[in-house]
Amino acid sequence: MNRRSLPAAAAFATAAALLLTGCGGGGDSNSKDSGKIAGADQGASKSPSPSASASTSADRPKFEFPADVSYAFAWPKTGDPVKDAVLADGEQFIKAEDYAIVKQDPKQAGYRFYTEGQLTGSTQEYIASYVKVKARITGTDRYYNATVNLSGKNTATLAYCEDQRKTFDLYLKTNKVDRTPLKNPKDNYVLYNTALSKNDQGVWVTTKLFSDRGSDKCQP
Repeated sequence: MNRRSLPAAAAFATAAALLLTGCGGGGDSNSKDSGKIAGADQGASKSPSPSASASTSADRPKFEFPADVSYAFAWPKTGDPVKDAVLADGEQFIKAEDYAIVKQDPKQAGYRFYTEGQLTGSTQEYIASYVKVKARITGTDRYYNATVNLSGKNTATLAYCEDQRKTFDLYLKTNKVDRTPLKNPKDNYVLYNTALSKNDQGVWVTTKLFSDRGSDKCQP
């Protein structure tokens, strides 16, 4: 099965987590796909260009992913240093969550560094749903159509799309990858709306997240 399509027990926990953290996306999800795919990198230790705009005041965690996990972030710089910092830390939250899944550790420090409030707990539940069935992600995850809206000096929203066609669940007991196609091909594309705030370390932490699988705004 494609990633984020876990068996019923795990899917229930994931759905509950998303309901706890749901937030309205407003107008920040109306960007259009450029149609270009950025080159994939493996792990957050090879940071993409937006990371240069992020605050260096905090000692950010580093993530070393296995060779079978990679990313393609089609998130070009905006030219605005604040928006670029939001993009960079939003990207690191995605990787931090995945890293905890790879490490099979629901309490891994990385995602806690990039989240605050209720989202920290719901992210832990989501990671635990993978650990429960002894599975992790594999493949290349593509993210695109990122749009940042600033609301004051320390708050922002970030909307983006995910293309899950090349990322799957790897079951650790059998070392087998589930590549079962989704019944509805549109469900390979997911829209995310997130809220972020800048903490006292200068890190843009994600505080709320809402997802919409199969969103028309993310279709190719």
